[in-house]
Amino acid sequence: MQTMTYDQAIEQAGFGRFQKKLMLICGLGWAADAMEVLLISFALPAIGQEWDLSNTQKGLLGTAIFLGMLLGAWLWGRISDLIGRKTGFISTIAIDSGFGLLSAFAPTFPWLVGLRALTGFGVGGTLPVDYSIFAEYLPTRQRGRYLVLLEGFWALGSLAAAGLAWLVVPHLGWRWLLAISALPGIIIFFIRRSVPESPRYLLVHGKVKEAENILAQVARENGVKLPAFKLAQPPPVKTARARDLWNPSLRRTTVLLWVLWFMIALGYYGVFTWLPNYFRAKGMEMLPVYQNTFILALAQIPGYLSAAFLVERWGRRQTLAVYLVASGLFTYLFAAATSLPVVVAMGVWMSFFALGAWGALYAYTPEVYPTMLRSTGLGAASGMTRIAGAIAPSLGAALMGTSLIIPLTLYAGAYVLAGIAALGLNQETRDRPLQDTLATVDS
Repeated sequence: MQTMTYDQAIEQAGFGRFQKKLMLICGLGWAADAMEVLLISFALPAIGQEWDLSNTQKGLLGTAIFLGMLLGAWLWGRISDLIGRKTGFISTIAIDSGFGLLSAFAPTFPWLVGLRALTGFGVGGTLPVDYSIFAEYLPTRQRGRYLVLLEGFWALGSLAAAGLAWLVVPHLGWRWLLAISALPGIIIFFIRRSVPESPRYLLVHGKVKEAENILAQVARENGVKLPAFKLAQPPPVKTARARDLWNPSLRRTTVLLWVLWFMIALGYYGVFTWLPNYFRAKGMEMLPVYQNTFILALAQIPGYLSAAFLVERWGRRQTLAVYLVASGLFTYLFAAATSLPVVVAMGVWMSFFALGAWGALYAYTPEVYPTMLRSTGLGAASGMTRIAGAIAPSLGAALMGTSLIIPLTLYAGAYVLAGIAALGLNQETRDRPLQDTLATVDS
């Protein structure tokens, strides 16, 4: 019987039907999450009109989901490292789609704010759980490309949200938009129950036989017959602690990733939460607002595809830095543009580079943390986006009263600062196997 490391076994099992099915299951859930996060920006004008909301109240509604996402990211990331990936993989999608559906029936504005916060609690948890489980099933050569492509499902969710807003809100109202957008997540909840636990997680926690059985299942689904094998168990590890993120070998990475996630989220949510309002302020009527928002969402797809190509050619860090700086440049040009065709053109490039940067960041972050800390590290880093996302809508509400160019210039600067932080990262993870323990990282 042949003894293999986990990486040798997953390489032999190959990339095939199992991983493609898992990417679809994770990706459709990710698209459903994007709809839940972004649809409020499309519904906001109609909600504000129905309840006569001030800009401050609109900002609070945009902030609510991010406060829930902050708690969800931290809690579910920790749970995922302590008791396994699968519990969160199933539960988070049920929470966000269930409360998303209830949001459509909110009788008053305070009820809507509370339900959106609970929706965010589920959405925030999907990020660290989904990316951890997917990364741990991928062979090294395919990992970066397919982690970026998984993030590309966010663009599909953005398109769906923009398309539904275009079709639904003018004719049926915002409540129908919230109700329809929650249905995909409810369906995906039942599909996710069939996905097995991460074998890499099982192996690190001493469940060798279970890990071997799942790897054999992966190989069978991929049409590969593994030889009789036994997994080499990694050295025993203590239960991961959140403070291990500040281990000397990880401290610099953790600090820079927190800066990166905060700044990219401040730029992205600051722009896209208020995007329909920016278009209205530039002189567009309501229907062209939805049409052009849909066009900007469409531009995200080639942004992801180009980043998926470049992370395996240039590497993660360089792709991330270039796309972030370009995002800042085109956000500023979007703010400065005066004619509507130029506004839309600059917005397209802003959307292209911003979402490509997100893809590269999602590929890089789970790769730099060991298995014992992967979801905790990813959850903590993504928590920074929830803080920024909570600040950005209210900040936009406060600054838009004076000038459009002031908040947009601020968001452009956030992108550039994130690009500088990316250049300071001291690990390039391209062509590197995932690490399992802090001891391995230290070496």
